[in-house]
Amino acid sequence: MSRRWRVAILKDTSKPMLGLHGLHTAFRDLPDVEVVAHVDANAADLERKMAWTGARRHYATLPEMLASEAPDIVVLCSRHPGDHLGQIEAAAAAGCHIYCEKPLTASLREADRIVALAEQEGIRICMAHPGRYALVFRTMKAMLEAGEIGQPLTVYGLGKCDHRGGGEDLIVLGTHILDLQTFLLGEPEHVYAAVTAGGRPVSCGDRTETVEPIGPAAGDSIYACFGFPGGVRGVFESRRGLYDRERDGTLMGITVCGTEGALSMRFDDAATRTLRISRSRDPLQYGARFEDVPLREDRVIPGAEPLDYSLCGQKDIPRARYFLEANRFAAWDLMRAIEKDRQPLSNVTHARLALEMIYGIYAAHLARGLVSFPLRRRDHPLEECM
Repeated sequence: MSRRWRVAILKDTSKPMLGLHGLHTAFRDLPDVEVVAHVDANAADLERKMAWTGARRHYATLPEMLASEAPDIVVLCSRHPGDHLGQIEAAAAAGCHIYCEKPLTASLREADRIVALAEQEGIRICMAHPGRYALVFRTMKAMLEAGEIGQPLTVYGLGKCDHRGGGEDLIVLGTHILDLQTFLLGEPEHVYAAVTAGGRPVSCGDRTETVEPIGPAAGDSIYACFGFPGGVRGVFESRRGLYDRERDGTLMGITVCGTEGALSMRFDDAATRTLRISRSRDPLQYGARFEDVPLREDRVIPGAEPLDYSLCGQKDIPRARYFLEANRFAAWDLMRAIEKDRQPLSNVTHARLALEMIYGIYAAHLARGLVSFPLRRRDHPLEECM
């Protein structure tokens, strides 16, 4: 007899926040899954919200739910990094595994605490870095490993470069790009960086006002270059105000350049995500012709109902199918990871590494030199002088 999974969703709509990734729908219509609880301090429009999650019962708080239910998995939907430690501690104390929205936290010491807690309690934490589950990036990784563009040389990553460009873009959206770089290339060895505000290098006490509560942030322009194994370089860049939705679509994306060509994917707002390849040996700045790469579905969940794509574009669910699909495979992977006593493909140590790379950017800028990983200092570089 197969195991019956009990899942609880924590999505507190009493806290205003920008768009989410749709984690609350990740476990819909998966085989042997029962969504037993929907936690939301805001009881308004509850029938509609519970219809999206498929939950059987509503609770106002996480402690109330944990006292009444015994879920195997708790889904944490908040995109505010300051929310997660307390929620994870409560779920872990109840023996629950976790699917958590990014960013994991804004504090590297908190991230260390969460990693240690997961090991101590024997729980698995899957992180919502959907690129690791997306067909487009799985294909990109396979093509890199197969030598389709020769030896990888440099991976270029751009944040959204909108009104949050710089420090806020780095933690809110850059975490996806940095995690993808490690997914494709491995763990970074070192970084150097430049962070400026109004053309002036930021200093330790500088802060940038942010749209959301994301912890310390500074700068309206960030350039960072990571050193990866084998001499591969990884660039991340974000500049405020480069992006205009009506004119540009989004600038966010990632391109890997090699000795025999390049692979590229841009996070546009279309229904699909397109992988493109250039098979030219000429550097991109001299002009390169790209063609689309056919994507062949290799992700299978036996017994799952077809995805309901009509959810795309509903409140807190992105328009792109990419997220709905990646969430489902993340949920499935978490269940298999629990069964097989392994880590999920996107796990808490990966999320901690992305945050450590963010800390490394600020540390390298303030040190005016190369900073090596792992970081010895775990306090935020922008706060160390305070």
